[in-house]
Amino acid sequence: MTDTQEIVAESFGSQGLMKTLGAELTGIDRGEVRIALLPRAELTQQDGYVHAGALTAVMDTACGFAAMTVAPPGSNVLSVEFKVNFIRLAVADRFVATGKVIKAGKTLTVCQAEMVGERGSERTTIAIMQATIFNVPGAGKSSGRPGRPSE
Repeated sequence: MTDTQEIVAESFGSQGLMKTLGAELTGIDRGEVRIALLPRAELTQQDGYVHAGALTAVMDTACGFAAMTVAPPGSNVLSVEFKVNFIRLAVADRFVATGKVIKAGKTLTVCQAEMVGERGSERTTIAIMQATIFNVPGAGKSSGRPGRPSE
């Protein structure tokens, strides 16, 4: 595992929301991150579909960590904006979000994510996201970022 992969894996592991959702980091490559989510009752909306907010959070996280793989050393990343299009009902045995860097800059990185639902051997796109991620200079783990519990 590269240093960047280790940093991404460690940062992902410290995210309370991803733990709460039960999301799993399944792949880290330069400019691309994959996160899986298994559906369960606690993640559904009133009609039994996985809630759009849960899927959006996983796609946003996949984009952020994809951006982190190409961010300047010592930087962290924060979402600036994103847009999501849901194109199918969120029904699947497993969901996988793939975040990919489209254009990396010094300050901003543009990413896309695709949320795919898997049922047996069938894979169906559920949603797509476009996101802009901000490279926060000097905000590495040891920076004492506000809002982060002491380590």
